[in-house]
Amino acid sequence: MSEVALPVYTKSQLALRNGQDRAEIWIAYRGRIYDVSASRLWKRGMHYEHWAGQDLTHELQDAPHTESVFERFTVVGILG
Repeated sequence: MSEVALPVYTKSQLALRNGQDRAEIWIAYRGRIYDVSASRLWKRGMHYEHWAGQDLTHELQDAPHTESVFERFTVVGILG
């Protein structure tokens, strides 16, 4: 799927996909929104001290992994 065809979501719309308000568990990184719902590490919308429904771009520097971890997940939208 081309990024041009992806829907654009606001930060408020992303915040609703936090694993608590809706079944979807989404996070944003570098302007892309990823669906992490299937990951056992994001159950209940939390992964260590990180919460779903947010832009985690600035938090990656504290993570024990690189940005390649996002390749495991489907891009569902663009953060607008």
